[in-house]
Amino acid sequence: MIAFVSGPVAALAPTTAVIEVGGVGMLVQCTPATLAGLRIGEETRIATSLVVREDSLTLYGFADDDERQTFELLQTASGVGPRLAQAMLAVHAPDTLRVAVATGDEKTLTAVPGIGKKGAQKLLLELKDRLGEPAGTHIGRQGVAAAPASWSDQLHSALIGLGYATREADEAVALVAPQAEAAIAAGEAPAVPRLLRAALQSLNRTR
Repeated sequence: MIAFVSGPVAALAPTTAVIEVGGVGMLVQCTPATLAGLRIGEETRIATSLVVREDSLTLYGFADDDERQTFELLQTASGVGPRLAQAMLAVHAPDTLRVAVATGDEKTLTAVPGIGKKGAQKLLLELKDRLGEPAGTHIGRQGVAAAPASWSDQLHSALIGLGYATREADEAVALVAPQAEAAIAAGEAPAVPRLLRAALQSLNRTR
């Protein structure tokens, strides 16, 4: 297993980063939040999990070991593969997921694209004794954790991390805001990866 990769960031894309390790470029699948903390040319260390399939080897990258361990634990639930596990971490921090499981919060889980009400109920049962207690957040009297960063903050940070100027990031966030607002009106959480792709398309058209 490849527990982490360390080296300069060679390239960044909406869902991946290339880290140069000993002269070899390692392609790593990352969430927008993880990508937002990377800068091309700067040294980095990313916790990783290698997913082996018959026809592929895919390296998933995370901001820290806690995210990686949560990613692996989520996959112990039936029906949760690496893509869904990463999607869960793209929307919620590990402690937010722990609080949701500990408090039986279906709404938090259904905010993840691909998880419906029945799926959320099943996950709450299966993950109850697997994720552990929240470590970095405090559960108040009503069992609510600290709110994750808003979709606009996540998207803005991801664009800055990809090398766009603050003005360009501001404009791109404004352009995709109607999509995010439509999702909110429908009772869903805006899907940041999808918004990031739309934002990048709008930026490419204006350049």
